[in-house]
Amino acid sequence: MPRPRKFRDADVIAAARETFTQQGFGGTTLDDLTTATGLGKQSLYNAFGGKRELYLRALTDSAAEAVTVVDAALNHSGATPLERIRAHLLKLAIAFSGTNSEADLLTKATVERAGHDSEVAHSALHTFERLEQSYRQCIVDAQEHGEIPPGSDPDALAALFLALTRGMEVLGSAGVGRVQLTAVAMTSLDLVATADSGTVQP
Repeated sequence: MPRPRKFRDADVIAAARETFTQQGFGGTTLDDLTTATGLGKQSLYNAFGGKRELYLRALTDSAAEAVTVVDAALNHSGATPLERIRAHLLKLAIAFSGTNSEADLLTKATVERAGHDSEVAHSALHTFERLEQSYRQCIVDAQEHGEIPPGSDPDALAALFLALTRGMEVLGSAGVGRVQLTAVAMTSLDLVATADSGTVQP
């Protein structure tokens, strides 16, 4: 009879995710993972299949969290749709400009591995599509509330917010400050408020 596990998969994945986020896939060794998780090499292999398999599990965890955070920000009650987007962007500007701010594993994995790892590329694309859909729905709701011109293209604006938030994350990890990130967020909202028929009005 196999011995019962003395660890929780979620705890191991969380520790591995932090290590991969800080060091990247290429910069993380199996020894790094055993140190971070407290498991021996054989236990890691037996439970997760190896470094790459654990990386993909950590990436899935990061992706799920990204979707949950955006959905929660854009679907809470007590504010209009555009107010929700504004609050979401301002919160990101603060978070991404923090002293210890760094891009999450989803963003880092996309940059580091999506170009030559089809599984990473598929996971990232699927997540970005889900995020884009969340932004799109909020934009449609804002149009129905009269906050965004009805002729604006929800698909294009959703893609804009997806690119904007991922870009803010990367800029913040490079040291761009809160004032600049906030200005980027507010400028984007000004553009959205004047966007009609797929164009931006002067």
